[in-house]
Amino acid sequence: MRLWSLHPRYLDRQGLLALWREALLAKAVLGGKSQGYRQHPQLERFRAHEAPGSAINFYLSAIHAEATRRGYSFDQSKIGPVTDIPPIPVTGGQIDFEWRHLMKKLADRNEPLYRQWAGTRRAQCHPLFHRVHGAIEIWERA
Repeated sequence: MRLWSLHPRYLDRQGLLALWREALLAKAVLGGKSQGYRQHPQLERFRAHEAPGSAINFYLSAIHAEATRRGYSFDQSKIGPVTDIPPIPVTGGQIDFEWRHLMKKLADRNEPLYRQWAGTRRAQCHPLFHRVHGAIEIWERA
């Protein structure tokens, strides 16, 4: 499971579809409706939020917005209520780690998108998150 800290605008079609599916699975896990991936380390940051359900809904809403912008029709009814919530901190080291990981994926499977983003100096994070100073997150399997 990869719940990207990066803004979904950077993902190719395959990445955006996978993120949607994985975030829906995370929503089910956080809501106690799935037994799979309950101990997945990337869920820790959602569980630590004061409102985990609202956090995953907000996360999904940004993915949905990007999909809609691209002309895809993801089912918005799967998201649940979206409210303004406090952002989750994510370290710059984590963003940089994920950026390198994504760029490797794009170089292999979507060279035009890779070239589009290759000059990016500071990748934006997903709207749920805000960048703070620090190394790769402790939950990352680097």
